[in-house]
Amino acid sequence: MFTKIHAPLRVGLIGFGLSGRYFHAPFIKVNPRLKLIKVVERNTNQAQAFDPAIEIVRSHAELLADPAIDLVFVCTPNDTHYAYASAALEAGKHVVIEKPFANTVAEAEALIELAEKKNLLVTAYQNRRWDADFLTIQRLLQLGRLGQVVEFESRFDRYRPAVLHGTWKEAPTTGAGHLYNLGPHLIDQALTLFGPPDTITASIRHVRPQTLTDDYFDLRLDYSDKRIVLKASLLACKNDLRFTIHGSQGSFLKYGLDVQEEMLRKNLLPNIPNWGQEPQNLQGTLYTQALATPVDSLRGDYTPFYDNLYEVVANGAVPLVKPQQILHTTRVIEQAWKSNKLGQTVAF
Repeated sequence: MFTKIHAPLRVGLIGFGLSGRYFHAPFIKVNPRLKLIKVVERNTNQAQAFDPAIEIVRSHAELLADPAIDLVFVCTPNDTHYAYASAALEAGKHVVIEKPFANTVAEAEALIELAEKKNLLVTAYQNRRWDADFLTIQRLLQLGRLGQVVEFESRFDRYRPAVLHGTWKEAPTTGAGHLYNLGPHLIDQALTLFGPPDTITASIRHVRPQTLTDDYFDLRLDYSDKRIVLKASLLACKNDLRFTIHGSQGSFLKYGLDVQEEMLRKNLLPNIPNWGQEPQNLQGTLYTQALATPVDSLRGDYTPFYDNLYEVVANGAVPLVKPQQILHTTRVIEQAWKSNKLGQTVAF
């Protein structure tokens, strides 16, 4: 068990871009057991516009030197995750790493081993486990409404035909590209439901003119009794299909994205009534031989992830995003690159 910490858990963010500003800061702000006290911003002061009480520093070293900080979120470009997370652990901080947790299995193993040695928490931010659609699918599978699943397809498509210059996500650096950006979400969801696969077959492509990074992937995870298909493209004009599941007793189709990100981008805080509740037009549909039945979505809410961080650090609870799950997700990405390079199916 970690050293006893009394509420609130004091938090620092390294980075205040989309992730830090619109995902983490709002949930930390409304959680009475967490307090955001310091943010690293290189050149701007957006954190103080969000909350004037937040102190801004210009380097991760300055943040990590603060003994008041218990927990650090690494919300920086993917090629810096390993270095910043390692430094935070060495400084005695618990750490949450934005996806991808690490760019290789070796890096992921090293971080987990370091955290164990230091008796600290290190975990991956996998908020999409608490999307409305995913929670609804979990419930359907737990209730056996589809019978034995034989095919599961999850897509996260967008239409961005123009390459965005000046952003690290589209620069040819380590950990950039679509597979590292959206792959961890889709892979983690699939593994949460079904565990690791037997084999992986991947196609990772450049589909937009002049792109310097992968902007399309098609991963096929095969099990003895089912196939999982995970796809994402930046050149999909019709892009609202999210899930297709076929089972021995029926099929389930779901369109549209979880509404929490949209709400966060509108500067809404996640403590309002009906937070994360999808509108009726985004309901999924359960198809059987007899009829098509609309399925009310469970309410999406990322709050349990943040509640669990406190419980792990303060009370020795089990992390919801476990080290072995992190390693499995990282391995799928690594093996997907291997499959794509060889042009063949590879073992998990």
